[in-house]
Amino acid sequence: MAGKKGHHGGAWKVAYADFTTAMMALFLCLWLTAQDTKIKEAVERAFRNPFSAVTKESVGIIPNKDTTATYKAEGEFQSISAVEIETMRRISEELARILQQEDALENTVRLELTRDGLRINVFDRSQKPVFEPGTDRFTPYGEWVFSTLAWEIARYQSFKIELEGHTTRAAPQEREMLRPWELSTERANAARRQLVQHGVLPTQICKVSGFADTMPMADLPPDSEANRRVTILLKLKETADALSAAQTSALSHAARVP
Repeated sequence: MAGKKGHHGGAWKVAYADFTTAMMALFLCLWLTAQDTKIKEAVERAFRNPFSAVTKESVGIIPNKDTTATYKAEGEFQSISAVEIETMRRISEELARILQQEDALENTVRLELTRDGLRINVFDRSQKPVFEPGTDRFTPYGEWVFSTLAWEIARYQSFKIELEGHTTRAAPQEREMLRPWELSTERANAARRQLVQHGVLPTQICKVSGFADTMPMADLPPDSEANRRVTILLKLKETADALSAAQTSALSHAARVP
């Protein structure tokens, strides 16, 4: 009888364990709802793909000071979080995979990760022209190139897009005929229309500009035909908004200085 009185069973332990688990789940949900968007996106990504890190340098899902890259340049300051870096890296890898699969794009498109974002250069070469000579009209090949890029870019709506048109340096007697400033701007705007037509949100595009022959590629002579290109710059929306706000604040401050 004494032994039976001392034995109370283990059912309460199971109930207590269930209660503790439920409380932990509640606290986790409350903690998640109190976090900012970046952490929520990182947690979501971790559950979707638990074996990948936020960045190549990180083994966790929540960015910290050690996994944040900061870029400084004259007159500007940009801070790109680990989540932002991972997004850019993923887009770059996916576009690179498309380029490898499509041999026709190998010498037409070049990807470059910069402090401003992902820069996509589309070259208008004579052997595979993207535009009709001296016009902003796409060739069938050019339409295919930009529609292919647009379909991939349209999958991501968290960044802003800037478009730049560039021409090659022409002989003095040809400059008036080719209208380099107008042509470079018109081609950048034609690229904008093509991107929007194939799924990119019009609100993502924040700048369309032409630079004529004033900005040749760093590794090419000014008269190289490879300088004839349209550049698509993908800038994450949060970073672009932060930079724009900083520039607006600086201009406002300068206006107040006597």
